[in-house]
Amino acid sequence: MKFSESWLRSFVDPACHGQEFSHLLTMAGLEVEEEESVAPAFSRVVVAQVVSVDLHPNADRLRLCRVDVGAGDLLQVVCGAPNVVANGKVPCALVGAELPGGQQIKISKVRGVESHGMLCSARELGISDDASGLLLLDPAAPVGEDLRRHLDLDDRMLTLKLTPNRADCLSLEGVAREVAALTGAPASYIDVAEVAVGITSERAVVLDAPAACPRYCGRVIAGVDAAATTPSWMRRRLERSGLRPISALVDITNYVMLEGGQPLHAFDNRQLAGAIHVRMARVGETIKLLNEQAVELRDDVLLIADERRPLAMAGIMGGEDSGITLATTEVFLEAAFFAPKAIAGRARRYGFVSDAAHRFERGVDFAATRRALERATRLVVDICGGVAGPVTDALATLPQRPPVRLRPHRVRKILGLDVSPARIEELFRRLALSFVRDADDFIVTPPSHRFDIEIEEDLIEEIVRLHGYENIPGALPRAALSMLPQPEQARPVARVRQLLTDCGYQEVINFAFVEESWERDLAGNEHLIRLANPIASQLSVMRSSLLGGLLANVATNLRRRQSRVRVFETGRCFYRDPLGGPVPGFRQPWRLAALAYGSVLPEQWGCATRNVDYFDVKGDLELLLAPLAARFEVAAHPALHPGRSARVLLDGQAVGSIGELHPQWQQKFELPLAPVLFEIDLDPVLQARLPQYVEGSRQPVVIRDMAVVVDHGLELQELLDALSAHRPAIVSDIRLFDVYVGRGVEAGKKSLAFRIVMQDTRKTLLEAEVDAAMQQLVAYLQQVFAAQLRV
Repeated sequence: MKFSESWLRSFVDPACHGQEFSHLLTMAGLEVEEEESVAPAFSRVVVAQVVSVDLHPNADRLRLCRVDVGAGDLLQVVCGAPNVVANGKVPCALVGAELPGGQQIKISKVRGVESHGMLCSARELGISDDASGLLLLDPAAPVGEDLRRHLDLDDRMLTLKLTPNRADCLSLEGVAREVAALTGAPASYIDVAEVAVGITSERAVVLDAPAACPRYCGRVIAGVDAAATTPSWMRRRLERSGLRPISALVDITNYVMLEGGQPLHAFDNRQLAGAIHVRMARVGETIKLLNEQAVELRDDVLLIADERRPLAMAGIMGGEDSGITLATTEVFLEAAFFAPKAIAGRARRYGFVSDAAHRFERGVDFAATRRALERATRLVVDICGGVAGPVTDALATLPQRPPVRLRPHRVRKILGLDVSPARIEELFRRLALSFVRDADDFIVTPPSHRFDIEIEEDLIEEIVRLHGYENIPGALPRAALSMLPQPEQARPVARVRQLLTDCGYQEVINFAFVEESWERDLAGNEHLIRLANPIASQLSVMRSSLLGGLLANVATNLRRRQSRVRVFETGRCFYRDPLGGPVPGFRQPWRLAALAYGSVLPEQWGCATRNVDYFDVKGDLELLLAPLAARFEVAAHPALHPGRSARVLLDGQAVGSIGELHPQWQQKFELPLAPVLFEIDLDPVLQARLPQYVEGSRQPVVIRDMAVVVDHGLELQELLDALSAHRPAIVSDIRLFDVYVGRGVEAGKKSLAFRIVMQDTRKTLLEAEVDAAMQQLVAYLQQVFAAQLRV
């Protein structure tokens, strides 16, 4: 909401000015988003009348003007503006004047002729960017008057950033009501009297959709001059409110909308046929709007129509066919109340906005509709002439304003402030809220212009706004605190984040909605959960995997020449599930994913450069899951390299996957190297086993190494599982420390070297016991896996 401060002060003129006034509005919830002066500072510029215009003796494009500035003697001023004419009134900067930009006016010679001042354009005065010629003033402007006073150039333009619930402040009268309530200054509003009816011509109105439009007022005005000039005071107020003057009739409807908050529309009455119908659109109907946009209407769009065709999108924009032109001599002027739900979102659906829709979808005062029509009629008759017909006021059931009960003790509880009933009564009277007392309680009936007052808390907000948020004493909150339990069987998510951070990863937070191609490529998800209203066309589905976001993070870092990336994310993923969860039909588990790209270590002199591989990230994952022991088995995954990926299992249950990115997606994301990723369910990571006592042996450890040759296709995990299940009692650990294929090993075979750790808790092992244990392991491998002892 943008408006001129001087226009506002014509309704209410409080004692505060400048920053103090802006701060007052902001603290009351009407945030002053922007404030600017109408014109920059300049001095000694007056209204002047050009008495005569002669050719310059030494220049074809210059004129020698005799100018009356109200000082008695005429001034000689040289001017090159193309629109300077005799008897015109224009701004004249006198000798000694200082213009914007520091320009000072002195007596000077222009092509040998003295000039005692300067006739000014709007651009030279900083009023606008128009430099096509002199700023032409009202012919009735008094000669010699200071231009700043004449054009009210010390005025300020304020822009309020209103919340959607304060539609009552989308007008000068609405803001004036607020200022009067805040400051106690008296407010005066336009006294609107009924315009005398001079003709019998009228047009019937039929409310075919009374729930969407319960009130519609209209009247015919005949004999108007559509080409009449808009008064300068009206043009000035419109321009300072951000609206461009168009024509007198259009300017009047815009002016009344800004003044009282009621949008209006004027039709060319001769273009209408029969009665006016306020109805819902029929499927397939079209209309060409005033912005020259042709739209096909849906059946939930409210229309103003006559007996033949649609005339306007109700509460949004008029149609071009029935719009007024400079040739219009008879208008049908309408003012209506449209239910906010019938207007909300319709304009945005068709890709445009309008001032009328902005107001109607928030709520317009339904009790002031007739008053606005009378006000606009008076201005039309005064400016454009004409004779008004009788008002047609079609009325259905208007919105009800149910009373709201306010309890003083509830005010104290919410505000932490003891506001006396007398103080509450005073504030309600300043807000012009009608109320009755019920013991200590207040029963308040909201006025027709306050759509935001529906519950008790709304009234409490009104109290605190007028009392002043800054007047609420600051008090530290006091509450009984208790320590939350932290079971040892679970780790907090913060600990998991810290473990990954200690491994060199950085946490990222990505959108939960992703590109559709990511879901198909990286998750193999064909059951997409689509968004009804995505914030961007490409982010149209909910994610079922965190991997796409991490890959996008890598691509972003590479574009910024960051060649080493380690990132992780925890977040919800979303799946369709007939059994459902908290949300029927959907499952939303927490997942954890991490990605490593580039060198294992930052560049340094002490270590050779090596790119990260599968086993580096596998080690990080095992560290994260400890003390739980994860198993890894070969498995395919849509996002991962088919030969360099594995399924992660805990206690026999699959919890996620790990591996290198598939070459196809590496190429698609334009990554020079293949990143290594893992994605697992978060719940298993949060598990922690309680420590258990195990007797520590004081006896010496015996270590033996054993190398066996087995088939190349034999999986190591299968062999380790078998050895662990059948190891002798004295064997405490079996570890693989070498894999060899090459000279000395038969083709199709591989050599696996194991380190066998043996220890007894009660005695020192004898050599014979150690040899027997080793022979038992070798014999088992030979029997089950056809292994050969390599010597």
